[in-house]
Amino acid sequence: MAEEEGKSSSSIKQPLKQLNSSSPKKKGSTRDYKNLTGRQKAAIFLVALGSDVSSEVMKHLREDEVETLTFEIARLETIDADFKEQVLEEFQELMQAQNFITTGGIDYARELLEKSLGSQKAIDIINRLTSSLQVRPFDFIRRTDPAHLLNFVQQEYPQTIALILAYLEPPKAAIILQNLPDEIQPEVSKRLATMDRTSPDVLREVERVLEKKLSTLSSEDYTAAGGVDSIVEILNLVDRSSEKAIIETLEEDDPELAEEIKKRMFVFEDIVMIGDRDIQKVLREVDGQQLAKALKSVDTEVQDKIFRNMSKRQASMLKEDMEYMGPVRLKDVEEAQQKVVSVIRRLEDSGEIVIARGDGDEYIN
Repeated sequence: MAEEEGKSSSSIKQPLKQLNSSSPKKKGSTRDYKNLTGRQKAAIFLVALGSDVSSEVMKHLREDEVETLTFEIARLETIDADFKEQVLEEFQELMQAQNFITTGGIDYARELLEKSLGSQKAIDIINRLTSSLQVRPFDFIRRTDPAHLLNFVQQEYPQTIALILAYLEPPKAAIILQNLPDEIQPEVSKRLATMDRTSPDVLREVERVLEKKLSTLSSEDYTAAGGVDSIVEILNLVDRSSEKAIIETLEEDDPELAEEIKKRMFVFEDIVMIGDRDIQKVLREVDGQQLAKALKSVDTEVQDKIFRNMSKRQASMLKEDMEYMGPVRLKDVEEAQQKVVSVIRRLEDSGEIVIARGDGDEYIN
């Protein structure tokens, strides 16, 4: 027991999650350890650790996991001493197996466990741990506030920032990308777009450097991330100014890459590629004032596309709004265009409209 309490909260986090995520067994007598669910085992384990250590462990779990375990702990009445010992023993085995895997990989862990626990039990433990180890790198970063993460990563090299963005959800990655210094945005975007696969050694090294500030997870598998699709999805979410600046710089630095990215992106001027019926659906969803602002800085081809798909009365009113609106700040025009694009993307994602490129056999996602 003293040995278990001596574990740091970060070192017991993964095996605890494995206890918590174990598949529920078929219900039966509560005196049978095999009938305990993974959540019940995790609850017993935390109670056995004591309140001080358990509270530290809880800090490293998600909110839903804390709620689930708190509920299970509240349901516990008395804990069978035998159950307690078996839970601690199971945790120790999981902890030992995880350490073996981290040190020498799955095969190394299996060999050592077979020598100490026997072949069947070793296989059982490895199988149970394998699923819990399939965690994307930088999982801890995905739960970090983007504003805090921005302060943390902007001093890193562009290739490091690109690697981190590749594992973030696109909305969070977009916030960070558009707030990076202007001079490194294109370089980060280029490295993200040309990224293919990253070796586990590189991932572990980057995570090791970040370990002092944030908790870390690692992956033993080569993990695919980044690429053109990734940067397109992120650029589609950043503000219009950042998007244009990045694309323009990439056009100078790497025209082929810039063209490939542009082919997969949708910008406001691409409205001309939407069919008449679909553009009419879009116009029904767009605020008139926003549309008037959005059309202020575009060429006549885009404006004509909009006017042709309105009634004469509506087109006349829109032209009047644009005329009487007077000068509009470029930032306001770009924000209005972004709102229209958001409507278009939403309708395209829901399958209500189709956005064709080229001769009509390519689509923007």
